[in-house]
Amino acid sequence: MANYFLTILTFSPLLGVLLLAFVPRSLPGTIKALGILTTLVPLVLAVMLYINFNSAAEGLQLVQQWNWINIPVGEQAIPIKFEVGVDGLSMPLLVLTTVIATMASVAALTVNKRWKEFYILFLIVEMGMLGVFTAANLFQFFIFFEFTIIPLFFMMGIWGYTEREQASVKFFLYNGVGSAIMLIVFVALFVLVGTLNIEEIKQVLTSPMSPRNVPDMPGFIPESIRLGLFLALLVAFAIKIPIVPFHTWMLKAYQEAHPAVIMISSGVLIKIGGYALIRMNAAFFPEWMNQLSTLIAVLGVINILYGAVLALVQDELKQMLAYSSVSHMGIVLLGLAAMNAQGFQGAIFQMVSHGLIAALMFYMVSLIHERVGTSNIRELGGLAKSMPVISGILLTAMMASAGLPGMSGFISEFLSFVGLFGTKPIIAAVGALGIILTAVYLLRATLGTTFGPIREKHESLSDAQAIEVVPMVVLLSLVILIGVYPAVLSEPLQTTLQNIVPRIGG
Repeated sequence: MANYFLTILTFSPLLGVLLLAFVPRSLPGTIKALGILTTLVPLVLAVMLYINFNSAAEGLQLVQQWNWINIPVGEQAIPIKFEVGVDGLSMPLLVLTTVIATMASVAALTVNKRWKEFYILFLIVEMGMLGVFTAANLFQFFIFFEFTIIPLFFMMGIWGYTEREQASVKFFLYNGVGSAIMLIVFVALFVLVGTLNIEEIKQVLTSPMSPRNVPDMPGFIPESIRLGLFLALLVAFAIKIPIVPFHTWMLKAYQEAHPAVIMISSGVLIKIGGYALIRMNAAFFPEWMNQLSTLIAVLGVINILYGAVLALVQDELKQMLAYSSVSHMGIVLLGLAAMNAQGFQGAIFQMVSHGLIAALMFYMVSLIHERVGTSNIRELGGLAKSMPVISGILLTAMMASAGLPGMSGFISEFLSFVGLFGTKPIIAAVGALGIILTAVYLLRATLGTTFGPIREKHESLSDAQAIEVVPMVVLLSLVILIGVYPAVLSEPLQTTLQNIVPRIGG
C-alpha cells in the first residue's frame, strides 16, 4: 500500500461531513443513511490495512511525513511535521475504532432531533480516534485527542437524557484537566529532547549513547525529572482509562449520554489511555515503568475490586456496566504491570475485547430502555418471553464479559493474569477475586432482567428489528472469533511486543 494510505484512512470520515453539509435538515432519512454509509469507508480501509499488514516488520509501517507548522524560536524556525505510522499495537485499535463507529452509527438511528449536527460531530469524533492511533508525533496526538473530547462534549450535552448538561460538563472538565497535564509534559519533552517525533523521543531517552542519558554531559536529564514526567503522564492517562479515583466522569456520562455516544466512549475512547501508557510511558521511561510496576498493579487491583463490588449493588443496568468497565480496565493495568510479553499481550487483548463487549452490552441495554422506558433491574424481569433475541444476545454478551471460554474475554483475562502471576503472584491472586465478583454481578443483572415472571405491561414488547440485529451479529461474531482463534489478534502483535518488552526488563 502507498504511504498516503494512513492519511486517507484518518481523514476518510470527513467525506461524510462534506456530504452531510449539503443535505437539507428536512431529510432525516437521507442524513441518517449517509451517516451510516460513510462510516463504511474507514471500515473497509481498516480491513484492508489488517489484511496487508506485515506482522514480521519492525517499527512503524506506512510512514508518511511532511512539514506542517513552523514554530519561530529565536532566529530559527522549528518545523512540526505531520507524521503517521502504524505498528502491531495501533493496527488492532484502528480496526476496533472503525467497527465500533459503524455499529454506533446504527445505534444513532434513535436520535430524534438535529440529526445532521449529530452525525457531523460523530464523524469528527471518529476522525479524532483514528488520528490518535495513527499519530507518530506528540503534537499530532494531542490535536486528534482534542478532536475526540470537544465534539463529545456537545453530543452528550445536546442528545443525552435528563441530566445531560451536568454529564457533559463533568466529562469535559475531567478530560480537559488530563489534556492540560498531557500538553505540559509534551512541551517539556520537546524542550528537553528537541523533537516531537515519538520514535525519536524513545531513542533519545533510552539509548545508552544519548547525551541525555550520560551524567555530566550537556542535556543530561536527571532521574527526578524523568520520574516527574512519567507520573504526570500516568495521571493524564489515568483520567482517560479511567483509574480510580478519576473515574466519576464515566459514571455520569454513561448514565446520561445517548447510546451511540456510550458505545464509542466505552468501546474506543477509554482505550486511548491504555494505548498511551504503552506508547509513551513504557516506551519513553521503561526504567520507571519497571520500578513502579507494583504501584500500577495495585492500582489495577483497586480498579478491579472497587468496580466489581459497586457493580454488584447497582440496580441501574447502565451504572452496573459503567462500574464493570472500571473493573475490566483494571485488568489492562494488571497486564501492563506484569512487565512481560504475556501480560502486555493480555492488556492489548483486553482493550480490544472489552471494546467489543462493552459496546455490545450498552447497545443491548439501550434497546431494552427504548422499549420498556427504564433500565432498572427492579422494574424489569421476564423479558426473555417478549424479547427472546434481545435477551439471548444480552445473556451471551454478559457471559463473554464474565470470561466464558470460547469468548474474547476469557483469553484476554487469562493472558493478563498468567503474565502477572509470573512476576507478582500475591497481587495477581487478590486481583483474581474480581473474576468471581464479575460472574456474580453479571448473573444477577441477567437473571433480574430477562428471567422470572414477566410484568403484564411488558408482555407485548417488540423484539429486535432487522437493522438492530446488525450490530449484535457483527460485535458478537468478533468476540467469538477472537475467543476461538486468538491468533487473529496475537500474530500482528508479536514483533511489536518483542521491541517493547526487553526495554522494560521483561
